[in-house]
Amino acid sequence: MADDKRFLGTGCRFPVQVDPATGRFMTSSGNQSVKESIYLILMTQRTERLTRPDFGSNIMNYTFMDTGATMLSIFRRDISEAILSQEPRIADVEITTEFHENQGMILVNIDYLVSDTNTRDNMVFPFYLDRAAEPEEEPAEDVSREETQENTYME
Repeated sequence: MADDKRFLGTGCRFPVQVDPATGRFMTSSGNQSVKESIYLILMTQRTERLTRPDFGSNIMNYTFMDTGATMLSIFRRDISEAILSQEPRIADVEITTEFHENQGMILVNIDYLVSDTNTRDNMVFPFYLDRAAEPEEEPAEDVSREETQENTYME
C-alpha cells in the first residue's frame, strides 16, 4: 500500500518540525503532503517568493472584503484556480464557504480529488476577516430615585 502512493512524494513537514527523538526534520507523505501543499498555496501571498513569483494565492486581498454573495463567489473561484493551477496531484476542487459574522471569519471547506489514487479528501481553512460583530450593549441598570439622591448629597 505504501508503494502505490510514492508518487505523492515525501517532503519536509509544514510547518517545519524537528523530531525530538532523532533530531531530524520531520517529513510528511501521501495525502498529508497534499493537504500541507494546499495550505502553503493559500498562506503564501503571490510575489512573496522571489524565485517563484507566481506561487501562492491572493486571498489576503480579500481581508476587508464585502461578504455579499458576489464577493464570496469570486473568493471561491480564486481559491479553486490557485489550487488547481499549482497542485498537479489534484484533479477536482469544490469550494464551499460559511460566513460566521460574530467570529469575523469565513470557514472555507475545500473538497478535492487526488487524481492518481482517485481518493476524495477535504480540509477546512478558516479565513479571518479584520472585523468582528460589535458586541451587543448590555441594558443600563435601573437606578432608583433614592440612590441618585444619595449620590448627589455625597458629592
